[in-house]
Amino acid sequence: MRFFKVILAVIIALNLSSCKDDDATNNELEKSKQELLKTISEFNKAFRNGNVSVLESMITENYLHTNGNSKSIGKKSWLNYLSKRENEINSGNLDVIRYEMDEIKIEFYRNMAIVTGKVAVSNKKKEEIQKNEYRITNVWVNEDGNWKRAAFHDGKIK
Repeated sequence: MRFFKVILAVIIALNLSSCKDDDATNNELEKSKQELLKTISEFNKAFRNGNVSVLESMITENYLHTNGNSKSIGKKSWLNYLSKRENEINSGNLDVIRYEMDEIKIEFYRNMAIVTGKVAVSNKKKEEIQKNEYRITNVWVNEDGNWKRAAFHDGKIK
């Protein structure tokens, strides 16, 4: 009988430690989610304002960017586009009225995350306002404790 009591005590102890591990994992996951959401918010603010230096620091070296109407481009090409856009914003030729991301869903896979959502954009250029909405998919990786965007794809909502 004593043997069964010992086995029962071991099983209970293992179950309790498993619950603690689950709680720790859930807490770590929630912490990662909050850190990533904060990073995404900072990234979107930098994009809206045309801050190329901030954006460059927030993407991976092998970054891939794909818009729904063009082939993929790498980091250098995307930064060149961003520099032209930054000049337009700074000169007043482009006014970003709205750049908002919502319907965000995050799926974690070890040190990376797939983020989906919807982006609403309103720009004013040459006195003409353009409004668009896009479904987006981003791949984010955690490099040395910092979330960086590794890939982007969007598709225009009609």
